[in-house]
Amino acid sequence: MDVPGPVSRRAAAAAATMLLRTARVPREGWLLPTSLLCAYGFFASLRPSEPFLTPYLLGPDKNLTKRELLPHSSQSPKSSTARDSSPGLYLKRRSQLGESLPYVFNEIYPVWTYSYLVLLFPVFLATDYLRYKPVVLLQGLSLIVTWFMLLYAQGLLAIQFLEFFYGIATATEIAYYSYIYSVVDLSRYQKVTSYSRTATLVGFTVGSVLGQILVSVAGWSLFSLNVISLTCVSVAFAVAWFLPMPQKSLFFHHVHSTCKGVNGIKIQNGGIVTDTSASNHLPGWEDVESKIPLNVEDPPVEEPEPQPDRLLVLKVLWNDFLMCYSSRPLLCWSVWWALSTCGYFQVINYTQGLWEQVMPSRYAAIYNGGVEAVSTLLGAVAVFAVGYIKISWSTWGEMTLSLCSLLIAAAVYIMDTVGNIWVCYASYVVFRIIYMLLITIATFQIAANLSMERYALVFGVNTFIALALQTLLTLIVVDASGLGLEITTQFLIYAGYFALIAVVFLANGIVTIMKKYTKQEDPESSSQVTTS
Repeated sequence: MDVPGPVSRRAAAAAATMLLRTARVPREGWLLPTSLLCAYGFFASLRPSEPFLTPYLLGPDKNLTKRELLPHSSQSPKSSTARDSSPGLYLKRRSQLGESLPYVFNEIYPVWTYSYLVLLFPVFLATDYLRYKPVVLLQGLSLIVTWFMLLYAQGLLAIQFLEFFYGIATATEIAYYSYIYSVVDLSRYQKVTSYSRTATLVGFTVGSVLGQILVSVAGWSLFSLNVISLTCVSVAFAVAWFLPMPQKSLFFHHVHSTCKGVNGIKIQNGGIVTDTSASNHLPGWEDVESKIPLNVEDPPVEEPEPQPDRLLVLKVLWNDFLMCYSSRPLLCWSVWWALSTCGYFQVINYTQGLWEQVMPSRYAAIYNGGVEAVSTLLGAVAVFAVGYIKISWSTWGEMTLSLCSLLIAAAVYIMDTVGNIWVCYASYVVFRIIYMLLITIATFQIAANLSMERYALVFGVNTFIALALQTLLTLIVVDASGLGLEITTQFLIYAGYFALIAVVFLANGIVTIMKKYTKQEDPESSSQVTTS
């Protein structure tokens, strides 16, 4: 359940933009819903126990091991650490712990991957049909159930159900990112997007730092951290009830007008018909203000809302999908996006298990929360630096993807083979920084090839493909019904996976560069022939 917070949030945020064309809202009414939503996002992400999930499941509170390696003792954890300070005993029990990890990773964590994949598309449509707020409430409720079960549920089956509920919470993040677009004016989209994303980032960072301080300095138990997490998500759920209920949405609850539909979509006889100018080509960023009459004296004359043809909605999405992926640059960046996100999900989902293998939390201090906070902050700095990188991405983009994918593969390989916890931490930080840098560049490059109304569809499809690949990889490599490999072998495969991505994009990048320079030489040859 150590789910990729920043990544799944970025994917949800991108897909959420598909849902942003809604009714006109007075300019003065944006502050309250934005403040409430940011408060919800902050408390929903403030979960200090999340970086310590694997130690908690393997510890005495849950003891999810294949066998009772360490029976419950009346001694405190501190006395247990002192008691097990003998190097020989430590190495012996570390080996035993390695045998217990597959129980958690082969039979429990894969449930989240499967749940997320199955729920992603239905939740996407339900978010629009139910008009956002009910799905936000569902996310808050799912988080409460998840952490309540973390505190009190016992046994394999109960924890697997817990993973399913966490899959619901992850899939419904799209409602958090899309809700705000339905209740604020178009001119404030950029500002409120920044606020909502910053709220979750700050919440995640504060939670990680708080958890590390409480564990390392105050000596709190991991059970206590989960109590704090449950309290925070409960506050978030309470705040969500005060969110205003949106009246309109993109597909199923349109703003109908006698002049024009919304977002280049017209309504005819209760069906949805795309505007010819919006569907026959792939323009760049368009003047959205001209498409939605936000600043007019008289609002459009609304007609009784007909029920749209749901099959026609899906047909429009399918046609847009085919149109979008006919662009080669978009296809190239999307392929890397999906492949690398799949590997990224796997690494951060199971990295706590690798750390537990290298340095078991029962016998030494751990700094998972601090590492998560540092990697997030440094990743944010790298993302900020993207705006100052000057490079011809059309020429050198694939070579850059290849080189950075190779660096990611090296970081994962070092983390897996060195066997030193501090090297593991450092490699993980490097891994996250490089990925966050590249995914930001990919996001910009994909958006630059799309119109406003289509880029979220592409991000949603890319996320779905990434999850499908992750599910396949999990089923083969991780799941007990597949190979059920040990955690160190899994990470060796993940390193090879990123190396393969590097090789593919290296070959493609060489071809791209050769074609580009060939085209530059052809005009010179032609001009020489003409002169002679």
